[in-house]
Amino acid sequence: MAWASAFVAIRALGDSFDAGPLALGRLLIGSLALGTVLVLRRTWVPPTGREWALLTACGVAWFAVYNVALNAAEQLLDAGTASMLVNVGPILIALLAGLLLGEGFPRWLVLGAGTAFVGAVLIGWAASEAAGVDPLGVVLSLLAAAAYAAGVLSQKPAVRRLPTLQVTFTACAIGTVTCLPFTTALAGQLQTASAGSVAGLVYLGMVPTALAFATWAYALSRMDAGRLGVTTYLVPPLTITASWPLLGEAPVPLALAGGALCLLGVAVSRRRTPTPASTRDTIEPGHPAGRER
Repeated sequence: MAWASAFVAIRALGDSFDAGPLALGRLLIGSLALGTVLVLRRTWVPPTGREWALLTACGVAWFAVYNVALNAAEQLLDAGTASMLVNVGPILIALLAGLLLGEGFPRWLVLGAGTAFVGAVLIGWAASEAAGVDPLGVVLSLLAAAAYAAGVLSQKPAVRRLPTLQVTFTACAIGTVTCLPFTTALAGQLQTASAGSVAGLVYLGMVPTALAFATWAYALSRMDAGRLGVTTYLVPPLTITASWPLLGEAPVPLALAGGALCLLGVAVSRRRTPTPASTRDTIEPGHPAGRER
């Protein structure tokens, strides 16, 4: 829900902030919020050299490149279409996590991802038929999707040992440093932005950035990247629903049908193949194998 609201807020703030300054402002606020909580908790585990490399890749790809590309895309596309295109990312995550992280390709995950992807395509098709789609906006959205997938695949190994709050803060801070070239532009645009636009920027930093990325990292440390990625197919229907009253971007029936398929796909992906009865019956409750299972 927080990430869906981000698509709407980014679209609404497009007249006040350019893509780069908006990303920097969002990440700066998010870093300050996350850093404050991290200091209060007094937890820091020194990362290894490999973990620093993973955190850097996550920060640059997901927090910096993703945000700048998405902001630029939403200056050319409506919020619903952008959210649909970015949700090519979960397909990339599921495929690459199966290949690179050893998560495999569970039947229900593949079926659910495919169903949700069809739903996302229907949403995008409906939006394009209603309003037209800018090719550059499509390219930027797909770039954001690729950065999203790269960020998650870098983050997953890092949260296996490091505290999730520390991982989120460090990656966000690295993304902030990457966006520092936009500092002068951000300062100038803050002077001309309305109070409502500044409040929207603060919201982006506090909720879709600090809160949403922190809760995402917590979940990622406790489940497969591919399975968690598919849950973000909930974002397009939520974005379409919020864009209607807030931005005046009304959904068409085909988009609503696509949203229903997204919800169905997420539900299917959460199913698990049951353990064969013969295996359950042959392992005694106190046996070591039973404890591992």
